Amino acid sequence: MPQKRVSLGILLLSLIVICSVLITGCKKDDRIPLNVYFYLEATAPNAITDANDWFNTFEKNNPDVKIIRENAFDEPFHDKLRAYAAAGNMPDVMYVWPSGRSDYLHDQKLLKDLGPFVARDSSFKNELTPMSFDVSQQQAKYLAMLPQGVTTTSVFFTNKEVLDDCGLQPAKTYADLVAQVPVLKAKGYETIIIPADSDWVMQSCLISMVAGRFCGAGWEERIHAGQAKFTDPDFVAACDFVRRMYADGVIAQSCLGMDYGEGPGAFANKRSAYYIDGDWRVGAFITDSDTGEALFTPAQQNNVLIGVFPEIPGAKINSSSSVILGVGYAMSSSIPAGSPKEDAAWRLVKWMLGNYVSTIRTEHGGTPVPTNTSLNFGAMKLEPMQKAVGAIADTFEISTCVIDGVFASEVYLPINTGLYELARQTRTGAQVAADVQRAFDAGYPWQ
Repeated sequence: MPQKRVSLGILLLSLIVICSVLITGCKKDDRIPLNVYFYLEATAPNAITDANDWFNTFEKNNPDVKIIRENAFDEPFHDKLRAYAAAGNMPDVMYVWPSGRSDYLHDQKLLKDLGPFVARDSSFKNELTPMSFDVSQQQAKYLAMLPQGVTTTSVFFTNKEVLDDCGLQPAKTYADLVAQVPVLKAKGYETIIIPADSDWVMQSCLISMVAGRFCGAGWEERIHAGQAKFTDPDFVAACDFVRRMYADGVIAQSCLGMDYGEGPGAFANKRSAYYIDGDWRVGAFITDSDTGEALFTPAQQNNVLIGVFPEIPGAKINSSSSVILGVGYAMSSSIPAGSPKEDAAWRLVKWMLGNYVSTIRTEHGGTPVPTNTSLNFGAMKLEPMQKAVGAIADTFEISTCVIDGVFASEVYLPINTGLYELARQTRTGAQVAADVQRAFDAGYPWQ
């Protein structure tokens, strides 16, 4: 009999424990769920570790919020976000562009106006550069997003080791580049590579700079005002110059099939003497804090020059590059005003632009020129290429526009397509310019 009582006691205790576990397991999660759509290049140094740190630390500091994060990169990112927008199922917080690739989000007013939030949060406003709040820089013409940096989209990287192997000096003019093509080829090198398989790359990182050189600062404003056309000689000359670069062998035809993710590795493996990409791409070359590996070691980085494209014959200006507000964060306009979710989303946006995240992004190469002004650069461990790209503005005098930042997709998509036709020598600059002008004349939201 005592043995049965013990058995029953154990059984009763077990049932209590099981019920307790079930009750705990069924306990409602009262945290505010935030669906976050994040742009992540998983192969980039530090990328996964950094992103996990930022969002996990935010949750730790904001225990009432639960982050539900989805990561994507390059075209899959944009394709999925367009699908979300079309389905009326927008993420709560998302990584966006001030125009260009996110134009449909701006045009359809799918992004919440952050102006009132900033107005109520003066301490946060004082942390960012005034340009961060310039609504004229955003396609929505209201504060639809907050940028994490200012971006130079056309940066010219030079590998001095390759040039030294060929007895060459860094090119100062386009004529120098043309003269170097056969010398480099004899040693098995390409002259310039640009990872052009994704159609935005040549437009953002090449012809935006070239058009600025030929057409002059403010050329896009003259087109918008009806004072100039894409079919004018200057823009036609810019298109023909891109065509000429491929015809001269200055840029390799093989670049048209080079995936965007392949570019840094190809350049680091000395496939070419020069490389064209945006300033953000420095983050792909530096040391990964997890593995300790780098495409260019800090010592090797001292042999990589970072500046802007050499002088172009016939250009109106030459000391220039294409510059734009960088990417950043936005909140869905579908979040109910005054709701706990809206408050949580705003806290996350501030966090992603605050000192903690901005310091890590800058130190790890993700944002060479951050908009956060509270950072202590002297305390950061910056490698040579990071320091060089951080000073990129000192290498040129004039900033010109980025095409997909000032024209809607109805206009820049024909440019993207035309660039491939120019590269393949199947169309002329005049023909491509005529296509673009027709698209502009058809009308779009910014006219």
